[in-house]
Amino acid sequence: MTNRQTDAGGRSSPNTSPLRFLTGITTTGAPHLGNFVGSIRPSVAASQLAGVQGFYFLADYDALIKCDEPARIQRSTLEIAASWLAAGLEPDRVTVYRQSDIPEIPELTWLLTCIAGKGLLNRAHAYKAAVDKNLAAGNDPDVDVSAGLFMYPVLMAADILMFKAHQVPVGRDQIQHIEMARDMAQRFNHLYGEHFVLPEAVTEESVALLPGLDGRKMSKSYDNTIALFAPREQLRKLIAGIVTDSRAPGEAKEVEGSALFQIYQAFASAPETAALRQAYADGIAWSDAKQLLFERIERDVAPMRERYHALINDPASIEALLQAGAEKARAVATPFLRELRQAVGLRNLDSLSAAAPKSKAARTAAPAFKQYREKDGKFYFKLVDANARVLLQSQGFESPREAALTIARLQKEGSTALATLRGEVAAANGIAAGELDAALQFFAPVAI
Repeated sequence: MTNRQTDAGGRSSPNTSPLRFLTGITTTGAPHLGNFVGSIRPSVAASQLAGVQGFYFLADYDALIKCDEPARIQRSTLEIAASWLAAGLEPDRVTVYRQSDIPEIPELTWLLTCIAGKGLLNRAHAYKAAVDKNLAAGNDPDVDVSAGLFMYPVLMAADILMFKAHQVPVGRDQIQHIEMARDMAQRFNHLYGEHFVLPEAVTEESVALLPGLDGRKMSKSYDNTIALFAPREQLRKLIAGIVTDSRAPGEAKEVEGSALFQIYQAFASAPETAALRQAYADGIAWSDAKQLLFERIERDVAPMRERYHALINDPASIEALLQAGAEKARAVATPFLRELRQAVGLRNLDSLSAAAPKSKAARTAAPAFKQYREKDGKFYFKLVDANARVLLQSQGFESPREAALTIARLQKEGSTALATLRGEVAAANGIAAGELDAALQFFAPVAI
């Protein structure tokens, strides 16, 4: 995670918007150790970085896809919010909100639904897995597959694109969803002009998927989780139930494939991990190894547990926090959605007196910005006219965000931005200043 603020050309600048970081947790149950290691702990750490604007949301719309227990969703919302706060998230530094408190998100979901390709959604891992399971059982491919499950990637894209998130931390199994969000953003930008930032998936290679009690991925679906804030003795009992092999005390043990070792490694320092690795080689008893794991986890969790239970017992304070967070989030979402409505044609009719409506043919013939990546790994864009003639060409940028910020500036300021962007963009050979200015004028906001 970088905390460097840059302007459109990549230079350090205190006047540009900060890098935006967005993460969410689905409200379908109490957080477990896997949630803490993979999401809560790194996202709280990210919230402390300078120059980073964090958005943290409770994904209760997502929960409806796979949970039909209203009380469970409500309770999970409380538990996840309390977990973030107990782990050190500071609401004054970030925006913490409940997904369902932002009505702009479902509206954006519909706008994206209208441009998302069904073929793209057919390839979503969750949908494909459900279809494959049905086919294996000899059932119709779509038995018990809801439209919510099929459309989930669009909802996730709306969550991300609404707040122009630059970086989204995800596990390796979720990278596809970020790529799909980028695809939808590019499609929308191609049709209606540059509005969305293309998000980047951020994965921590050092954080493996935490195994559960049975050695499979720790997941509520497998009923193999260790609750993050389980009482001390319950935590000890759960850890004692981690599956191990039959090797006796004194026999060397393998760290490879050992769920117990992997969980320990996720909490321990490098020297602590090295010490347990040696203990495995020396034949440590499984009961002693489990005691070491219990003590190591308890050292981190115990200080947070008291704060967590105090928050759980005061739901009104968390509700007030979420309402305040919703106000902050909507201060971003409401004007942006207004911009998007204008872009797609959902406009007040009094604007017709100021400007004639553009036909589909006229829109197709309009100048457009085209973003792309070259073999050198850098990101470029060009402005082309209706005949695909290049009017303006950019230099190479290190990230798509820098390129997108430059495009946004050109769209907002027009030719006045060219003077300060010398060296970063240039008119193509043979293109007169007046011709370029006329093309840029096309993107000027239309007053309503």
